[in-house]
Amino acid sequence: MTGTPLDTYSLIGFIGTACIIGAYAYLTVKDEPNPYILHGTNLAGAALLTISLVVHTNWPSLVLEGFWAAIAIFGLWKALKAKKSTAQ
Repeated sequence: MTGTPLDTYSLIGFIGTACIIGAYAYLTVKDEPNPYILHGTNLAGAALLTISLVVHTNWPSLVLEGFWAAIAIFGLWKALKAKKSTAQ
């Protein structure tokens, strides 16, 4: 049986997967999750998976990571905006 070798890019993808799963677990476990940890970890995961997917192209997954990153960036922007409004 042959398949895609477990190379550096695959390992990077696994780390990205761990980030996204960790962020979801964090969201589920914490009553009041820190949005910077939640969205920052999701963004890191999407970025790492994108690196892996550029080398081992899977177009539907690559599109998914683009949306995942965009949502994480929006979440970070929303958290920064809320922080600025409470600081005033």
